[in-house]
Amino acid sequence: MNKKTKILEGDAGCYELRIADPASELTFPMIVMYPTDSPEKAHQLGPYLIEVAEDAEPREGRFPLIIISHGSGGSPLVYRSIAQHLARCGFIVGLPEHPHNNRNDNSLEGTITNLTNRPRHLSLAADWFYEDERFKGLIESDNYSVIGHSMGGYTGLAVAGGIPTSFPNESPDGQSYQINITRDRRLRSLILLAPASVWFRNEGALREVDVPILMMDAEHDSYTPSFHSKIILDGVAIQSKVRYRTVENAGHFSFLSPFPPAMISPGFIPSQDPPGFDRVRFHETLLDEIVGFLSS
Repeated sequence: MNKKTKILEGDAGCYELRIADPASELTFPMIVMYPTDSPEKAHQLGPYLIEVAEDAEPREGRFPLIIISHGSGGSPLVYRSIAQHLARCGFIVGLPEHPHNNRNDNSLEGTITNLTNRPRHLSLAADWFYEDERFKGLIESDNYSVIGHSMGGYTGLAVAGGIPTSFPNESPDGQSYQINITRDRRLRSLILLAPASVWFRNEGALREVDVPILMMDAEHDSYTPSFHSKIILDGVAIQSKVRYRTVENAGHFSFLSPFPPAMISPGFIPSQDPPGFDRVRFHETLLDEIVGFLSS
């Protein structure tokens, strides 16, 4: 990062929309959180009650843009507290839902089509901000950052110039293929949380990824264990641009926003953490670390 972003204190606005994807002839939803001077009120987002100013006027000024990419079969809403905090601190945040790879429809999981589509969704989300009459004058510059959890980590790396290769089981003919992704040169930094990176296993696959990266993995993660982080550390252009740590005693889902007590259950795996791990307390640190990195 080349300049210091002033951290503002205030309220978070919230706006919901749909984005067109001409390549697949569909639309997908995105939630936007942004700085506002309007007071926050309790607002229902899916199953979650969150304090935001619904459809409020954005605060005057220019703000950095962040896009959050959710995990496979997941939801952008499980990063709601991260987006809300960033908006309160002076960032504009887009939370797109990846079509056919989310909690409501996961029909493309484990396919070449999904590997190809996901990075395009992020670029389309960024395009919307630069084209929308309400927001295009509020974006600080012509670049943006991505926060990616799990499969969202794959997505961010592909947007940043990574060259993924599929596995045989991801194509109908049982062959591996290099996935053609259009690099988005507007990307200025990545935050990778328990990232999935095995599609970048080939020599040189991450050589063009040269942006600053904040990367965290979890000590007790059976979904994306530490070798995923090693692929990234060993593969990126400049290893010194990666700020990396393992979160002690955390699990794969510890990076998700804390769930309401009524949703916490052993039968709902995303709500569960390793014994003794305090997700609420961890997120207080996580939010500060994310804002600090994006503001440096």
